[in-house]
Amino acid sequence: MRQSAVKPPRNKVWESLVPALRLRHYEAEIETRHGVQMVEWTGKFAYQQVADELRRRIADGEFAETRQLPSLGQLQKAYGVTVTVARAAINQLKADGLAVSHQGKGVFLTPDAGRTAAHLADPAGAVADLRKELEQLRSEVGELRQRVASLEDK
Repeated sequence: MRQSAVKPPRNKVWESLVPALRLRHYEAEIETRHGVQMVEWTGKFAYQQVADELRRRIADGEFAETRQLPSLGQLQKAYGVTVTVARAAINQLKADGLAVSHQGKGVFLTPDAGRTAAHLADPAGAVADLRKELEQLRSEVGELRQRVASLEDK
């Protein structure tokens, strides 16, 4: 008599999780076959992992010369992901204010993308920078108050 495989309990929660688990396993298996382990078992979606990597590259100044991000096809090849994942990563960068797209021309960095990406990659550094800016603004406001007071006295 042949033994059957142990089946998990059948309930609504389990049945809702099974398709997602199969998809994540399939994506990881495909990308490892291509030699690129972009989908790791970190709990992050593939597009988030690609977007994080692009943010790091932006913060490092890799795209500073051309100000243009790789095309969807280039992202697919570089990271071994689908066009949907590449597009979602670009959309995430656009939502973060790091990039803008121009129909038929490509996706380009915003003027302050390097600084913004660095802040997104290093929140503690961003807080330190904001504190410095706040102190500078307080100093300037104090100077302006003194100038206004001296003008009002005249």
